[in-house]
Amino acid sequence: MSTYQEKLSLLSDMIAFARVDGQINERELRFLQIIARNLKVEENVFNDLFCNPVPHITLKDEHERILHFYRLALLMHADGILHDKEQVAIHEIGVSMGLSPYATETILDAMAASSTGMVDPHFLLEVFKAQQN
Repeated sequence: MSTYQEKLSLLSDMIAFARVDGQINERELRFLQIIARNLKVEENVFNDLFCNPVPHITLKDEHERILHFYRLALLMHADGILHDKEQVAIHEIGVSMGLSPYATETILDAMAASSTGMVDPHFLLEVFKAQQN
């Protein structure tokens, strides 16, 4: 992710997604805090995003869009409960990002079947790469 504003946009998107089911639980909040720290976003700036989200920035780089989708999918699994609203929203987000619906479904199915809710990064990229050919 190249700019600080893109990082804030990513976090704002993730906060909005975490609220899809009506609440942000402790595990989701901790996950969001970890992402904020990894993106080097100050705690006070991160906390402010809950009341003052920044505008969405569409990522031009496909690799970045795939990574953003995966982070959202990880957030969806963070609380251990897959809500119907989250599943509908994640599919809509994938389509709005211009990602292959087949690839996003494949990744989501693999995550649901995984005991950790995660997939190997090589598998993630290979699924999307296969859809480009």
